Amino acid sequence: RRRLRAERERLESVRQGVRGEGGDESTELSHYDQHPADLGSDTFEREKDQSILEELEYDLAEIEAALQRVDEGTYGIDEVTGDPIDPERLDAFPTARTNVDTPH
Repeated sequence: RRRLRAERERLESVRQGVRGEGGDESTELSHYDQHPADLGSDTFEREKDQSILEELEYDLAEIEAALQRVDEGTYGIDEVTGDPIDPERLDAFPTARTNVDTPH
C-alpha cells in the first residue's frame, strides 16, 4: 500500500508539472504573425504533453485499482487464473493484475 501511494503521489506531481508547462496555449497560437514552423512546434509540444497526460491518467487509474484490490484483499491474485502473482513480478510491476503481461 505504501509503495502504491508513493507512486501515486509521484505521478500526480509529474502530471501537475506537465500541466504547468503548457501555460496559456490559446494566446500563444492566436498570434497570426507567428512563423508557421513555430506554430508546428507549439502544436507538436501540446500534442506530446497531451499524450504524456493520457499515459499518466492511465497509470494513476491502475494504481487506484491496485489500491482497491488491496482494500478488498485480492491484491496479488491473478485476475484470470486466481493464482498468486509472482512476488518478483509485483515488485517490478506493483499494479500487475495477472502473472502474464497483457496489452492494455
